[in-house]
Amino acid sequence: MSRSLRKATGVSAISPLTFQHLICVQTQWFSSRYAYSTSANGHSFTVSYLIDTCGLSPKQAASASKCVSFETRDKPDLVINFLKSHGFSQPQIIRFITDTPSSLRYDPEKTFLPKIEFFKSRGFSSLDIPKLICSYPRIMSRSLRKQLIPSFNFFRDVFQSDDKLIKTLRIYSGILVDANTIARPNMELLREAGVPESNVIKFLQYNPRTLTASPNVLKDIVEEVNNIGINPLKYQFLMAVHVFFCLSKSSLAKRADVYKKWGWSDHDILVAFRKFPLCMVAAEDKIDAIMEFLVHKLGFESSTVSKYPTVFTMSFRRRIVPRGAVIQALLSRGLMKKKTLLTKFVYSESYFLRKFVLCHGQEATELLELYQSKLHLARQMKNGKV
Repeated sequence: MSRSLRKATGVSAISPLTFQHLICVQTQWFSSRYAYSTSANGHSFTVSYLIDTCGLSPKQAASASKCVSFETRDKPDLVINFLKSHGFSQPQIIRFITDTPSSLRYDPEKTFLPKIEFFKSRGFSSLDIPKLICSYPRIMSRSLRKQLIPSFNFFRDVFQSDDKLIKTLRIYSGILVDANTIARPNMELLREAGVPESNVIKFLQYNPRTLTASPNVLKDIVEEVNNIGINPLKYQFLMAVHVFFCLSKSSLAKRADVYKKWGWSDHDILVAFRKFPLCMVAAEDKIDAIMEFLVHKLGFESSTVSKYPTVFTMSFRRRIVPRGAVIQALLSRGLMKKKTLLTKFVYSESYFLRKFVLCHGQEATELLELYQSKLHLARQMKNGKV
């Protein structure tokens, strides 16, 4: 291009190298814009699919989309249809996907089916399988040969019973993950602390999740329970371990504050905890409601209630209120003495009815109606009909 022509057209002189560089930069810019557009469209499709097809809430879908993205429904449809064909309900599908969103990329026939067939071969029913998986959805991404089968065999040897192991896995199947590096050393830690073998096995059976804590964390918890002065030979020791595993120190402090509001001293709380550690698991509003009822409705001294900490794990509306109504009626008619009254809440329902309702002749019918009316009200409230 001549100098005169460049002046006429207003084009500045550009060397071939510079021109090539500008073309390269421009191409990269368009490529990045296209990639961003494709990514944004994929993200939008993923969120829509998770909401419309899987049933996740917008918040759940937004969170899950950070872990998985797809532009077509081919692969996720395979997973959803597979789960439905194996008896997963909509809530169970939501639970599974929110916990393991990346599973929507898997080939379910290769990844999921062998594990399901293994569990069925070990005695789990078709109804058990979704519950088993949803108690720890990440189990489906673990190696069947390297982790699940060896862990299953280890726990079966511990229980000496397939039935007991099946019941435990229904509670929490996560114990099948890394049993050799987590559950096994944790069980050994409890034995070394002086916990009898029978209690270790019982604890594993009913509180398997606690034994999946980091061994270092469990070691600190065991030391703390020891410092409180609970005898490791008693099952209360393991109950305390479970409480410290489930609740943070701030949560425990809040519950202690509620008990103190009702006049309990630090010593009262410690004695109650040693006697029945699960009294600290009850929600704060439940503690408040039970204390309000026992102290103000039935007239107990707050310090007396501290000697019966088991009442705080009972259902307020289905046990405390119905039995309390019967007890109030019996007290008002002189048919019961107030001494050891709190023990009446501990008895089984059949024993309570036989000893304190049906034995009162002509008044038995009225007492039974009172008791049943309170139970009926509790069921209505549970079902949202009141």
